[in-house]
Amino acid sequence: QVQVVQSGGGLIQSGESRTLACTATGSIPSIQTVVWYSQKPGQQRELIAAITHTGAAHSRKPRFTASVDSAKKTGYLQISRVEREDSATYLCVLDGQYWGQGIQVTVSS
Repeated sequence: QVQVVQSGGGLIQSGESRTLACTATGSIPSIQTVVWYSQKPGQQRELIAAITHTGAAHSRKPRFTASVDSAKKTGYLQISRVEREDSATYLCVLDGQYWGQGIQVTVSS
């Protein structure tokens, strides 16, 4: 059984940078892809960034960078120079099927 644990969220001061992590535990040897979404109350989930273990990356927002450590079964989302509009719940999905529980990021000015 595979579980996904997210970490790194919380209260962040505007202008700081923060890295979110998404780690799989259980019976998989590694991970190949990581996709990150954000969701705000009353709004649809929005794709933020994605990356494969070969390094092919995509980001819809310049301040958001996805990375992955396949052997550690962990994906990362770095948010640079956070802004208040970045406040949201961030969700990850590994290998297209293993979802994290979501983690809240709140940006204060």
